[in-house]
Amino acid sequence: MSREERNTVIESYGNAYNLLIESLKEFPKEMWQWKPAPEKWSIHEILIHIADSEANSFVRCRRFTAEPGSGVYGYNENKWATHLDYHSQSIEDSLELFKLLRKTSYDLIKTVDDKTWETATVNHSENGVMNFEQWLKVYEEHVPVHIRQMKRNVEAWKNS
Repeated sequence: MSREERNTVIESYGNAYNLLIESLKEFPKEMWQWKPAPEKWSIHEILIHIADSEANSFVRCRRFTAEPGSGVYGYNENKWATHLDYHSQSIEDSLELFKLLRKTSYDLIKTVDDKTWETATVNHSENGVMNFEQWLKVYEEHVPVHIRQMKRNVEAWKNS
């Protein structure tokens, strides 16, 4: 992608927290622990997941810039949700954690030079070799994907 396209995606990436907070105003809090099906996630679980995912993203971002070519690990999101008992975790703490991790990575990636964007890779344990722009697109889209998921939860709750 061109530098201008990348800068647009970077700004979208950097705005994810504000987008998430604005979107949450649409969802009745009394249904945040409601699950549309036993194997589906509640809004509460989605919010905790977003923070956990961002913690992994934070490390991956630094590997691209400081240790290109190094390995990064995937994780089993469903096991994390179950074994870490997402429903017992604080949404407020998770949102604050997400905010700080995302801001820190956003501040860093705005300073990354073109050569790093064009050449840096990591070896993901599940996805193989990824470049920095692929990482950016995955995480720029992550929050909007989950906002759509939460909207589907609200619609299912209203129809239940």
